Amino acid sequence: MRVVITGGAGFLGSHLCDALVLRGDSVVCVDDLSTGRLANLRHLRDHPGLTFVECDVTRGVDVTGPVDAVAHLASPASPPDYLRRPLDTLAVGSRGTEHAVSLAQRHGARFLLASTSEIYGSPALHPQPEEYWGNVNPIGPRSVYDESKRYAEALTAAYARTHGVNTGIVRIFNTYGPRMRSHDGRVITNFISQALTGRPLTIYGDGSQTRSFCYVDDLVAGLVAMLDATEPGPVNLGNPEECTVAELARLVQRLTGTDVPIDLRPLPQDDPPRRRPVIERATRTLGWRPVTGLEEGVRRTIDWFKARPEELGERKLSRTSSTT
Repeated sequence: MRVVITGGAGFLGSHLCDALVLRGDSVVCVDDLSTGRLANLRHLRDHPGLTFVECDVTRGVDVTGPVDAVAHLASPASPPDYLRRPLDTLAVGSRGTEHAVSLAQRHGARFLLASTSEIYGSPALHPQPEEYWGNVNPIGPRSVYDESKRYAEALTAAYARTHGVNTGIVRIFNTYGPRMRSHDGRVITNFISQALTGRPLTIYGDGSQTRSFCYVDDLVAGLVAMLDATEPGPVNLGNPEECTVAELARLVQRLTGTDVPIDLRPLPQDDPPRRRPVIERATRTLGWRPVTGLEEGVRRTIDWFKARPEELGERKLSRTSSTT
């Protein structure tokens, strides 16, 4: 296939580029490099299966030639990024999504929307199945991300109903692994970079809030399965293994061999207290389940950062960090 990936130079997007190029697909990576990095694609720079197009999808998707599938991953995804760029985040979820799905429509291509567990907001139902409509504060600071993805889902579904576009929606839960930016404000990168540089681990709240962390290789396998399917979704993709933020902090301390203290800070507004996916639909329709345990995945991520001390030099702990 020839696959267009918006946001292809980002954390998840670059791993999806890897997976598709490895199996022989031709990939057009589209990214404006606002949060993505060319360094994530350096190993593919001379690969004939990858083409890079620097492009802001809110202004259009400038891709010529045949297109068999479009994977729309473009969006700020970490709290510091979308809180710093609220209007850009809303634009990429609205105009950017329409440009991407229109490209798929013109080519009769499969369209994959990377949505998020954030559409469930601060959930009143636990764990979260796809049938749950969510509990989102529509005017809170996090709403620029939550609502942009909810709108993107509505738009995708409308294109499927109105124009017959072959669409698929995945709701991605917390994902981690190599190529995350140390300063992106997400809890695993916070803890790892802090532990490796000898600083206190920052916990927002009392650490009792839970998350379910999926290793990037597992998540990308789910994205590839959804690209190859005709399933419309939405389909949750995430690891149902739930742990508290305090447990995660202890795990990072143990795996890094550090005894740095814990620094408790106030919980950000609308930060959800619990998050865990129901993944029976993904298992039934895609034959997908995560296989990497949290300890193994965190160990691989720590090893990746240890091998790249320059990544830790980028670290700038943000006050807008969260337990995401």
